Amino acid sequence: QVHLVESGGGLVQPGGSLRLSCAASRSESGFSINDMGWYRQAPGKQRELVATFTSDGNTNYSDDVKSRFTISRDNAKNTVYLQMNNLKPEDTAVYYCHADAKLATLRGIMTRDYWGQGTQVTVSS
Repeated sequence: QVHLVESGGGLVQPGGSLRLSCAASRSESGFSINDMGWYRQAPGKQRELVATFTSDGNTNYSDDVKSRFTISRDNAKNTVYLQMNNLKPEDTAVYYCHADAKLATLRGIMTRDYWGQGTQVTVSS
């Protein structure tokens, strides 16, 4: 299994900043971590993409955050970060870390998605 541990959420005023971290660990040596990213979900809304960082170094952002958020990745630590600047009330949501992992088996390559437990980000005056 791949376990994702998130940290960095909290309460911040509009215009403030937060940095989220997500560390991935493997319970089986055959797993390899590929794409990692961040999603968020507000009450009553669908979970939506925030940003992704692929294994080959490409990044992708939602239009709502692309000018304010920055995703980064430390492959040596299997950790992905989300620097959130100029936060707005509409950014309030539970933020989930996501990882795409592959497992080499005798049957071939097995791909699985893993999610963290989520960390609450609240932007309010």
